[in-house]
Amino acid sequence: MAREKKRRSNGRRSPLAAAALIGAGLLITGGVYAGASAAFATTEQTSVTAQVSAEEGEKLFQANCATCHGLDLQGTPDGPSLYGVGELAVEFQMSTGRMPMQMSGPQAPQKQPQFTQEQIESIAAFVQTIAPGPSYPEERILDGEGDIAHGAELFRINCAMCHNVAAAGGALTEGKWAPSLANTSALHLYAAMATGPQNMPVFSDTNLSPEDKRDIISALLFQQQAVQVGGFTLGSLGPVSEGLFIWIFGIGALIAVTVWITAKSN
Repeated sequence: MAREKKRRSNGRRSPLAAAALIGAGLLITGGVYAGASAAFATTEQTSVTAQVSAEEGEKLFQANCATCHGLDLQGTPDGPSLYGVGELAVEFQMSTGRMPMQMSGPQAPQKQPQFTQEQIESIAAFVQTIAPGPSYPEERILDGEGDIAHGAELFRINCAMCHNVAAAGGALTEGKWAPSLANTSALHLYAAMATGPQNMPVFSDTNLSPEDKRDIISALLFQQQAVQVGGFTLGSLGPVSEGLFIWIFGIGALIAVTVWITAKSN
């Protein structure tokens, strides 16, 4: 009898082992639940953030843009329809300060933006939900690692007649102008080609492939960072500005010297 009790005593589990087993089970279950909840919360938060951004953009649009472009983006006599422009065009126009316009004119000038970048992206997100159009490109398109020589050739063929060979900009007809590209970001260079703002034509992927656009952007970024080795650029406007400089200062200096010599001889 004593031997049987001893055998049962040896086979009985300790209360601490049972508690440890329960604790381990609860820990594993809690960890799995916490991980699943975190993953779900991240997905849900991303969705909610995007939705809130578009909702905030709608409020900003109705308060600041609908007067000209209409509550439904259909346009008014004071502003064009935004159907098909997409978020890329909105981001370009607003972040460069071209929109909202201060007054009507041949062309919207670039100025300080009136909204923060977050507000601009919110308005762009709203427009994209209502009137989808060109969107942001892949990061590699803007990396500046394309074929610079090929991009410079494409720029001379397609862009230099307005923006100047040195991308310094130039005058157009009827009071319009092509802006300088000396400080334009890679994103806005792409946006200009993809959306055709102001007087610029749209260069679709059938005209200039994404790789062509990448090469042009790379060439312009290289030119922005290049060191000018020829002295003063004189606005990089070519022989016109250089000839004018020589005419005014060079010929003027010769005339002044001639007058001085004549006065001295008299």
